[in-house]
Amino acid sequence: MPKSRTRKKADFTPPPEKKATNIDLRGGGRGWVAPLMLAMFGIGLAWIVVFYVTNSSLPIEALGNWNIVVGFGFIATGFVVSTQWK
Repeated sequence: MPKSRTRKKADFTPPPEKKATNIDLRGGGRGWVAPLMLAMFGIGLAWIVVFYVTNSSLPIEALGNWNIVVGFGFIATGFVVSTQWK
């Protein structure tokens, strides 16, 4: 039986060297995102806790149960701001 031809392997060429890149540790200039996000979460949580602890007399008595919606609005704003975090 005839012997099959073997393929010649290509010579090894090392991959090109990678150049060093500067890493921006501030997150691309968005250093305001994390503090604002945490502030929105904290304000929303505090708003709801104050509403429950004071039996609806604070933060704004005229809003009544809508104070809960305002608190969750602050929390939702925190989540929206968190989408800007890199």
